[in-house]
Amino acid sequence: MTQHSDLLYLTYIDEAAKGIEDTVIKQGRSSLNDALIRDATMYRLQTLAESSQRLSASFREEHADIPWRQLAGFRNQLAHGYLDVDLDIVWSIIEHDLPVLVERVRTELTLQKEHTVTEGDGPTLKQ
Repeated sequence: MTQHSDLLYLTYIDEAAKGIEDTVIKQGRSSLNDALIRDATMYRLQTLAESSQRLSASFREEHADIPWRQLAGFRNQLAHGYLDVDLDIVWSIIEHDLPVLVERVRTELTLQKEHTVTEGDGPTLKQ
């Protein structure tokens, strides 16, 4: 993978996190009791985790403090064990783990966008 691809997947992670922040984090744990919000949150978490696995190996090695393997396991649980997902665990991840990951991703996005601007146009997401 290239830096270009990493920028794209970091953007996907950031967008998924923003969706979670704009709904569940603002509304609190009880919002996960609403089926539409819960389903949207699970989809966003799955997208976020899947995107993290598509980052280049070199990027993940440079950021070895991020628990990439646990993210992959969480994604698998959401995708394949969705009937057994414990919402208290999901909320704990949203409340404690997501902010740490998002801070790192947003810092890296800023750095990569600055780097890309100095070298030319970066990737664009189709809306």
